[in-house]
Amino acid sequence: MTEPTDTVRSDQREPVEPDPQRWWALTVLAAAQLMIILDASIVNIALPSAQADLDISNADRQWMVTAYTLAFGALLLLGGRIADYTGRKRTFIIGLLGFAAASAIGGLAPNQELLFAARGLQGAFAALMAPASLSIVTVTFTEPKERARAFGVFGALAGGGAAIGLIVGGVLTEYASWRWCLGVNVPVALIVAAAAIPIVHESKAPGDTRYDIPGVLLATLGLFSLVYGFTEAARAKNPDDPRSTAVQGWGHPTTVTFLVVAVVLLVAFVLWERRARNPMLPLRVVLDRNRGGSYLVFLLVGAGLFAMFLFLTYYFQVNLGYTPLKAGFAFLPFSLGIILAAGVVSQLLPRLGPKALMVPGLVMAVAGMLLLTQIDQDSSYWTLVFPAMVIMSVGLAGVFIPAASTSLIGVGHHDAGVASAVLNTAQQIGGSLGLALLNTLFAGAVTSYFVDHPPTGPQQAQQLAPLAFIHGYHVAFFWGAALFTLALVSAWVFITAHKEDLPADTAAVAA
Repeated sequence: MTEPTDTVRSDQREPVEPDPQRWWALTVLAAAQLMIILDASIVNIALPSAQADLDISNADRQWMVTAYTLAFGALLLLGGRIADYTGRKRTFIIGLLGFAAASAIGGLAPNQELLFAARGLQGAFAALMAPASLSIVTVTFTEPKERARAFGVFGALAGGGAAIGLIVGGVLTEYASWRWCLGVNVPVALIVAAAAIPIVHESKAPGDTRYDIPGVLLATLGLFSLVYGFTEAARAKNPDDPRSTAVQGWGHPTTVTFLVVAVVLLVAFVLWERRARNPMLPLRVVLDRNRGGSYLVFLLVGAGLFAMFLFLTYYFQVNLGYTPLKAGFAFLPFSLGIILAAGVVSQLLPRLGPKALMVPGLVMAVAGMLLLTQIDQDSSYWTLVFPAMVIMSVGLAGVFIPAASTSLIGVGHHDAGVASAVLNTAQQIGGSLGLALLNTLFAGAVTSYFVDHPPTGPQQAQQLAPLAFIHGYHVAFFWGAALFTLALVSAWVFITAHKEDLPADTAAVAA
């Protein structure tokens, strides 16, 4: 994200006449933004096929999503700095080309290790593209009403992109291959990059251009260690025995080591940011009550939400026997619910204030997630899953928009770009940690089910597997509801802002 101080200075040097190609530039930038959003969801539908094709374990399968979100979230703040300092157009095009290359590697990956590495590379290059594109919109659209309209396009993509990704992923997986869920990015990214060269104008930020390299390393390695520690807890004790369901657990030396290393590195990150001359994350941004509460809510909601997509994907395809395409359409009510409810929430926010919307919204999200704990092998989609999705989507629309607004309360011009970047970072990091944590709890629940219902042979074990998975889903959804409950408590305790306190222009943040 950009430092708004730099943006203001850049705007002062811009000609009064608007860029005649600004709407074409928005089309190019929006296409890249849609590709980034699609890639966070398109692989969800492809996961069961990829897992079977590459023989990925249940403990490791979440890395296909987590590698992307972790790299994206951990490097997003740095990506904003790089865009500001080295040139936003240049960074945007480099991000597109790197994203295309990483997508090609992932689509051709012969094993899980290369696939996960490619997904991490995709996330890293997305962390260059996303803040660069938002920065370019900011300096290209200098008239407030036009800028709000441009950011409204980005907001609409954020709402509908996930649904499009799930459906496109279903089409590609069913009629081509799961590999095309990654390969499709290659021609799209190359076309967008070619269009950006003549249409998008270059801009840079003046002033201090030093990078906080120690902060980047401490934060990235600390978050990776934390996610990996969760994953190790779910790893099978005897991976060579397909009938073995025992996992290493939280007390395993490898698990404990990674979790301890994570704590040490993240504490060191906070201490370093307190004294760094040009910190990646100025602590004053997150220590404010309303802003910090908004980031915490986004982190916790992201943790529960990403896991909901993962486990429902497997429930649809493994337990209910849906095709990938049908599973993609099964998620459509959730995305449509958020899009439709967001319009209503945007109108109510200036009248009611943020807390009056966030608290009941999170109550609905908790109720929807708890409803999913009632699913079984014979559940009806329309009488159980559909209403749970609708309740959750409407509730979360009442969380995302107010939280985006409160994340900018009291922020000075110098910190507004960082404040908006932290919000996106919190959601991505929350998704990474939530996937790792709930996938670990899922694996432990499946193990405990087989312990309580020991199969007499391979055939009975195969018959019990769907029921064991159902038990695992129940545990995962319960703890997903617990994460939403923590978000509810955080909103109740920390969000104290009134409607008069909200910044006038929050479109950029919501996007």
